[in-house]
Amino acid sequence: MAQAPDLDHDYPLSEVPPGARKGLLSTSILLFGFTFFTATMFAGGKMGMAFDFKTLIWAAIAGNLLLGLYAAVLSLIACRSGLNSVLMGRFCFGETGSKLSDFLLGFTQIGWYAWGTATIALVLVKMLSLPSSWTIPLMVLFGFGFSLTAFIGYKGLDLLSRVAVPAMLALLAWSLWIATRDAGGLQGLLAIQPKESMSWHMAITLVFGTFVSGATQATNWTRFARDGKTAVLSSLVGFFIGNGLMIVVGAYGAMVYQQPDIVEVMVLQGLSIAAVVMLFLNLWTTQDNTIYNFAAAGCNLLRQDRRGTITLVGAGIGTLLAIAGMSDMLIPFLILLGSIIPPIGGVIMADFFHGHKGRYPQLSTTTLPRFNGVGLGAYAIGAVCAYVSPWVAPLVGIGVAALSYVVLFEIQRVRIARQQLGSVSA
Repeated sequence: MAQAPDLDHDYPLSEVPPGARKGLLSTSILLFGFTFFTATMFAGGKMGMAFDFKTLIWAAIAGNLLLGLYAAVLSLIACRSGLNSVLMGRFCFGETGSKLSDFLLGFTQIGWYAWGTATIALVLVKMLSLPSSWTIPLMVLFGFGFSLTAFIGYKGLDLLSRVAVPAMLALLAWSLWIATRDAGGLQGLLAIQPKESMSWHMAITLVFGTFVSGATQATNWTRFARDGKTAVLSSLVGFFIGNGLMIVVGAYGAMVYQQPDIVEVMVLQGLSIAAVVMLFLNLWTTQDNTIYNFAAAGCNLLRQDRRGTITLVGAGIGTLLAIAGMSDMLIPFLILLGSIIPPIGGVIMADFFHGHKGRYPQLSTTTLPRFNGVGLGAYAIGAVCAYVSPWVAPLVGIGVAALSYVVLFEIQRVRIARQQLGSVSA
């Protein structure tokens, strides 16, 4: 009799077996909690100060629909293969070449973890009028405290999201009701004119770029999805609806109070305690997912099934970066992410659907080359084009990387066929 899969094991180096798959509610609420992120609301706040309400809604729909579709395609691949993005990287970048994607994806997640750790410590010191000497101890406390649910694994992330998401939705609904009242109702809201300006492509870049690294690694959870429909729908729930809600909420407060920071908005509304609770839950549901992503990348990088240990090491690194001043680096960090992360997703999609015809072989029984020149070359082309593009850098990176992979793959196929024909003729 076959041994039942260990449901407490998160399969960091292998496919998720059928017996460990999850349903739509579990996967959706986890991704929904993941996308509840303060930085996304801050990006929405910037848009709220630059657009009128109708234009804002259309920009939010367009940007988050693109983000949701991107996440959904990767999630479908993850569900069909049982692999996450770093394990897929072995096929499209090679056994050794995949360490590049491991490093990049791990680096982005630890950067976000450091930013979130620093942010909550700094905000609490300011809001509660604590001595500045408390800042570093609070960073250490939250740096390791946020990692506890990730240390447990999928079950810990799922449990936290089931508690935190309804609580955050209630707090945000309360804040939106007060903002609508203060604006003079819907009519007053529609009459508000923007005080700043922003181009459409910059707005899409903000929406897409803020969470594209998270969307690229949502495969860590959607590979647990019971079927393709569950993977796609849960991705759209998380990245189209969840991330979209964060953008709109941040923009809503900025339009009414001319303040892009949702925590400051809630303080202005007289909701100081609720603001602290919302910030804590908001960051925790993202921080634990973020450090979980880092651990997944670290396991593949080291080829070691020691997810718990790597989680704690990552929490330590993130805490040190927070102390070093990561909170001041958000905008440069977002610009960097928009260039270096999306091309990874583009290569993965092209490799799966074109290179492997929609089906990966079993990872444990497959001999892979050390370096896949096609995948690495396509990634490099996509990343460079995204970095220099004056348009929406993440979309350029995805599209150029995917197209480059197809072209390079076909060139390689023709070259190999000619070599084989030459050998036969000789």
